[in-house]
Amino acid sequence: MKRIAIQGVKGSYHDMAAHQYFENEDIELICCSTFDGIFDAMKQDSNVIGLMAIENTIAGSLLHNYDLLRESHTTIVGEHKMRISHSLLCLPEEGWGDIVEINSHPVALAQCREFLLQHPDVKIVEAEDTAGSAELISRKQLKGHAAICSKSAASLYDMKVLEEGIETNKHNFTRFLVVADPWKADELRDRSHINKATIVFSLPHCEGSLSQVLSIFSFYNINLTKIQSLPIIGREWEYLFYVDVAFADYLRYKQSIDAITPLTKELQILGEYGEGKSHI
Repeated sequence: MKRIAIQGVKGSYHDMAAHQYFENEDIELICCSTFDGIFDAMKQDSNVIGLMAIENTIAGSLLHNYDLLRESHTTIVGEHKMRISHSLLCLPEEGWGDIVEINSHPVALAQCREFLLQHPDVKIVEAEDTAGSAELISRKQLKGHAAICSKSAASLYDMKVLEEGIETNKHNFTRFLVVADPWKADELRDRSHINKATIVFSLPHCEGSLSQVLSIFSFYNINLTKIQSLPIIGREWEYLFYVDVAFADYLRYKQSIDAITPLTKELQILGEYGEGKSHI
């Protein structure tokens, strides 16, 4: 049985992503209140696998998670892309006329902004987790409260689905990364299907340094699917560049890494893995 550390509780989107990614496998969830908790669980037991969101097609990147990934020295072994559909849940005996407060994670609230604007008299309160909001309302029997989360949380916490599909944009996908201790990497991924990598590096503070790196990737037919820059704390106007690359030829990818290494500083390969398909 695999032990998977996630952020959130049962019924959360991380829970759903874990069961989809490890489909037909026995897994035990380690539910953490924060993303930092995922890596704490992995430090305590190197057999624990982590699964965490890294970006959303609407809300953008979860910037802190990039730093957590780099500092943890874990390895990305896979990715999973999942369609996010939000529902509004309340206590079984209540209806719209009873709702005075809606609770959820701030990202979920932002993704349902148009729906929430239609109910200006309802108080909106940010919480740590989507499904966690439903669990709290159910456990404390908070009358007049509703939670925005996955409808799958309704059966877990004896809640009623008041409305489904309340997200503003229906093309709402979250990309999750599966991370593990480096020594477990090869048993968790199929090397014959590796066609994507995530790397991080800094650059000398001089003209054209980034364009030179990008030109090399282009020469080797490496497709940059994402580039994210984050400031280096304590080093003014210097940045770390987190880059996702996709490739058809693993050898040419390795050649491109060898070619850019002399032009970069602190280059680190955070993981090599197979590109995940979108799960509707």
